[in-house]
Amino acid sequence: MSGHIHWASEVRDDWPAVLAELTRAFQVSRQAAQGKESFVYVVRQDDLLGRSGSGNAIMACGLLSAARTAALEGARQGWTANVVAYDQESNRSAVEEWARRLLEAGDVNGELIRVGSGHIGKTLA
Repeated sequence: MSGHIHWASEVRDDWPAVLAELTRAFQVSRQAAQGKESFVYVVRQDDLLGRSGSGNAIMACGLLSAARTAALEGARQGWTANVVAYDQESNRSAVEEWARRLLEAGDVNGELIRVGSGHIGKTLA
């Protein structure tokens, strides 16, 4: 498996904490892109849906947007960028396996994979 998996950290509801996490993710993705390697951001489902505070929502949605934007460049250069969102109850090894699958697939790009069913029937906060 060639590529990078970035597990997003939980952040407080303040801009410096969000900026620090987004900067950390950017450094991982920049390193991957410079090496022409794929990357996957892993975020919590509740963060992506805005149910865990504004800081976490900004961070998770920002990473999803960043991955989809990076996927455009990756498509031209032969690498991919994707996101895995997981439920609190999800088994970490199952989440890790999905991230590895995305790195290995090579033909899935700019996508969001959801692990768990916590998003079904839920509304955005």
